[in-house]
Amino acid sequence: MSTHRYIDRLCAAAGALCLLFTLLFMNGEALGLRSEGRTVGYEDRLFDASRVHTLDIVMDGWEDFLDTCENEEYSACSIVLDGEAYQNVGLRAKGNTSLTSVSQMGSDRYSFKVEFDHYEAGKSYYGLDKLVLNNLIQDNTMMKDYLAYRLMGEFGVASPLCSFVYLTVNGEDWGLYLAVEGVEDAFLQRNYGGAGELYKPDSTGQDSGGAPRLLGGERQDPDGARQLPGEAGQGPNGEGPMFQGQEDGSPGREQRPGDGMGSDDVKLNYIDDDPDSYPNIFDNAKTDITQADESRLIASLKALSSGENLEQVLDVDQVLRYFVVHNFLVNGDSYTGNIIHNYYLYEQDGQLSMIPWDYNLAFGSFQGGSASAGVNDPIDEALSDRPMQAWIFSDENYTQRYHQLYAQFLEGAELESLIDETQALIAPYVERDPTKFCTYEQFQNGTEALKAFCALRLESVQGQLEGSIPSTSQGQREDAAALVDAGGLDLSDMGSMGAGGFGRGEQGGGARAQAAFAPADGQGFAGPGDFTLPGGQTQSGENAGAVLLGVSLLFLLGGLLFAFKFRR
Repeated sequence: MSTHRYIDRLCAAAGALCLLFTLLFMNGEALGLRSEGRTVGYEDRLFDASRVHTLDIVMDGWEDFLDTCENEEYSACSIVLDGEAYQNVGLRAKGNTSLTSVSQMGSDRYSFKVEFDHYEAGKSYYGLDKLVLNNLIQDNTMMKDYLAYRLMGEFGVASPLCSFVYLTVNGEDWGLYLAVEGVEDAFLQRNYGGAGELYKPDSTGQDSGGAPRLLGGERQDPDGARQLPGEAGQGPNGEGPMFQGQEDGSPGREQRPGDGMGSDDVKLNYIDDDPDSYPNIFDNAKTDITQADESRLIASLKALSSGENLEQVLDVDQVLRYFVVHNFLVNGDSYTGNIIHNYYLYEQDGQLSMIPWDYNLAFGSFQGGSASAGVNDPIDEALSDRPMQAWIFSDENYTQRYHQLYAQFLEGAELESLIDETQALIAPYVERDPTKFCTYEQFQNGTEALKAFCALRLESVQGQLEGSIPSTSQGQREDAAALVDAGGLDLSDMGSMGAGGFGRGEQGGGARAQAAFAPADGQGFAGPGDFTLPGGQTQSGENAGAVLLGVSLLFLLGGLLFAFKFRR
C-alpha cells in the first residue's frame, strides 16, 4: 500500500480530470461544438450504389390504389427490400406536375413515397424513416438525378443518398426506379446528428409535405392567396434587394425582367419581421418549429438580404460547394430557375445552407431549348433577387473562393467513366422494364447525348474560369464567337419538359451539370463530419465521437482503479 503523503490528492485530481474529460465530449453541443453526421445503418445496405437492388410491393387492391394515386393518400402495404420483408408500411404516389403528366400519358408509373413509420411509430429500415421511389420521368438517360446526388455528395455537400432499384408489384415486373433517401428525420440524423431545422420552401403547390403549423397552441392555416409585402423581386418595404444594379456598375448585379415567378419568401428574400409573411417557408417546415425558430430564421434572411454578417448566417463552404455543383448541372427547375423550388433549406444556430433535390431535368434539359445556351450557361451570373446565390458575387473574396472550389471540382471530373459505369449497371434492367417512358434505343441515344453535353460543358466552364469564355450573360452576348460550339447536340435526346418550359433569363437552361470524382489516392472526398485518425483512416462524425467518448471512459475507469488501488 502506498504511503505517499499526496496520494489522496493525486487520485482525486486524476478522477476529476477524467470525469471532466468525459463530460466535455458528452456535452459538446452545450459548449458550442456543432453536431456532425453519424452512421445510421441503412447507408451501406439499400444505398450500396454498386448494384441494382430489388423492391417488391405487396398490396391487395393494387389497381384500386392506382386509381386514387392523384389524391396522394397513404395506403397500407408490405414491401420486400433485398429479400427483407416489412409489413404495414405506408405507400402513396408523390409529385404534382409529374402526377398529372403520368396520368395524361395514360401511364400508371407514378413516383412513390414509402413511410416505414406511417402506421407504426418507430418502425424503420435500419434507421431510414422515409424512402422516395423516383419514376425517372422526362429522363431518357435514367440517371440524371442519380449523377447529381452522387456528385453533390462526393464534393462534400449534404445530399440525399440514392441507388437504383428494380420494382416488382405482387411479384410482377414494374420497372427500374431510383431509390432516394427522404430528406427528413433520418437524413438529419445522418448528416447533422439530428440537430437543426429543415424547410422545403415552395409556392408552386408541389409535393412539399407542408401542413398548418401549431404555435402557442393555436392552429394557423396557410393562406395560399395571401399577398406578401413587396412585389416579386423586391426586398423589404418594396425596396430593391441588396443585389440590384449599382451605379458603380458592379459586375453581376443587373436586374433583369422575368427574374423569377416565385414568391419572395421562396427566393429567400427578407420581407419583414412577421412570420406570416413567410408562409411558403414555415408552412413547409419538415421539423417541429417554434416562434423562436421562426424569429431566428427571419433574422438570418434579413442579414443575408442586406449582405451583413454573411459568415455568421451562412455555412459559407457548404453553400459555395452546393452552387459549384448546381451551377455545373444546368437545372432550370430549381432555386436558380424561374419557378424557384426544388431545394431544401437547413438552419442551425442561425446558419443557413442548401440541400439539393430533384435534378431529373438537369443537364440543360428543362427548357428543351438551345444546346449552346445550356453548354455555355454562365457560371458567374448573379441573380439579383436570389440572395442565397447572389452573395457569392457581392465580394471578390467570395467569388475567388467559389472559383477555387470550381477548379477543384473540375480537376476530379471523370464524368464520362461514371456515366459508362452507370449505363452498364442499369442497361439490362432498362431493357427489361415494361413501364419505362422511353424505348431502349432512346435510352442509349440519351446516354450518348448526356456524355456529349458533359464534355462540352466541362470545356466551357474551364474556359470561363480561365477567362477565354465570358462567364456572364452580357459578356456572352458581346462575344458569342468565344462560346463552345454545341452544334449537333440535341438536348431533347436526354428527355425534357418540352418547348415552353421555364428557363433562366435569356440564356435558358438555368443551373449546371458536372463531373465524377476519383481523387488520385482513391479515397474520395472527406464528407462533412469526417474524422481522420492516425494513419489516414477516416471515420464518420459519429464514429469519431464514439472513439473519443470511449477514450474518455477508459481514462475515467483508469483513474478510479488508480484511486482504489493506491488509496491509503
